[in-house]
Order: sequence, then C-alpha cells, then structure tokens
Amino acid sequence: MRFLCLHGKGTSATIFKSQTASFRAKLNNSFTFEFVDGFLPSPAAAGIDLFYPPPYYSFWNTFAIPDVRKAHAWLRDLLARDGPYDGVMCFSQGCSLIASFCLYHQAETPDEPLPFKTAIFICGGAPIQALEDLGIEISQEARDVDNKSARALAEQASTDAILKSGLDRWQNNHGALSGSEGRLDPSNVFGLDFTKMPSHLRIKIPTVHVYGKNDPRCPASLQLSHFSDPRLTKTYDHGGGHEVPRKVEVSERIAQLIEWSTVAARVA
Repeated sequence: MRFLCLHGKGTSATIFKSQTASFRAKLNNSFTFEFVDGFLPSPAAAGIDLFYPPPYYSFWNTFAIPDVRKAHAWLRDLLARDGPYDGVMCFSQGCSLIASFCLYHQAETPDEPLPFKTAIFICGGAPIQALEDLGIEISQEARDVDNKSARALAEQASTDAILKSGLDRWQNNHGALSGSEGRLDPSNVFGLDFTKMPSHLRIKIPTVHVYGKNDPRCPASLQLSHFSDPRLTKTYDHGGGHEVPRKVEVSERIAQLIEWSTVAARVA
C-alpha cells in the first residue's frame, strides 16, 4: 500500500517523516510512505523551530477560497504526476487540504471515484470557510468554537508554552469526550448539524481519525470524522494534544488502524 503523506502548516516532509516514525516502524514492508513538501515557503509553526531546523512549508497562508482551491489544483497535479496512491496520511493543515479536496470532489464530480482509496487524518479538520463555500450552514456556535480553538492552539503550541509547561501545556477546553469514541450527537457536533447535511457531502472511502482529547483543535477533528460514513471510519483518541505522540501503545494502535483502513479499502 502506497501512501502520500502531507504535513502540517509551517513544517515539512522531513519533519512529518520524523513525527510518524514510531508507528510506521510497526507496519510491514508492504506499506510505503512518500512524504511531500508543501509548495509554499512558510514561517515555522508555533514552537516547531525548537525541535526542527528549516526549511518549512505550507499549503496555503490564508483560508481564502482561492488559496484553498489553488492547493487543490496543486494536489491534483501531484496525484496525476506521481500517483496512483492507495491512500493518504496527513496531519493538521495536510488534513484540511485532503478533507476539503474530498468534499469539493463529492460536490463537483460525485460520480467519479476519489484518486485514493483510504485516508488517515491525524489532528485534522475541514476549514469552516470551505464548508460554507460548499453550502453548508455554519452556526454562530461553530464559528465561535473554530475561532476559540484556533486561538488556544496558537497559545498552547507557542515556544513560551513549551518552555514553561512542556506536555502539560495541552488543555481540554471543549467538554468531556471520554467514552464517546468520537461519535457525538449528530445534530450538534460543536455547532454543526449533520442531520441537515447534504447527503452527497460525505467522504465515502475508509477513513481513520486520530485526535487528542487535549488538543485545542479536537472539535475540528470530531467534526471531520462525522463527514465520513460511520460504517467506514474508525476514531482514536491518543490522549494528548496537537501532536503525534510516540508512546508505544499509541504507535501500536495507529499502526493497527492503518492496517484496518487498507483491508476496508479492498472490500469497500
């Protein structure tokens, strides 16, 4: 199984390769992972320069729809040039790119299959601006959650927070999630009503959604998971923040979920 791997904003292919090494090592050699840099040079993500040297890249610098669609065009060109890929694995902004690409694909070419068979989302989310552009009703609650969580991530991922509090900087500010396994009341998933969502706006391939209950952007991860067919998706709370933890038990579970996704993709 050949996976295309897309990193978070203000990082790089090299950094994402390092971040995912512990769970990739638990997969057999039938899995291959190709890490690609974003096409825009970028400042470092908050706190990342404490651990990794430049260069850093992103897929967009604003959530303006022309910028998002430019990234989609870049992704289509990459897939046409270097594909086919069996799956995609992504983190943070990489997830936003893949999620929005999938949803626009469903809106614009619903009869054509996606150019990959499975997706692994780590600390992901779909941009609110893209959802609105697709005709999805965005409540004031959803906007408030999005803005608040983005501000909290910037604060908790900052160099100051890392130096002062380390891993203790990650704080759960979005209510109790234990035992939910990522499935919430579909009529109000942090302000999005999935009972009124257009039926064609669904990600119809097997997906895995890895999130951290203490990630300020956890609401976006759980919203994204609800865009997937519940029969074709798995969610996993790694227990941490906006990161890829390297704990043995977390690495083993993520590896198991990637294996599940490839089996599900063959029979879907």
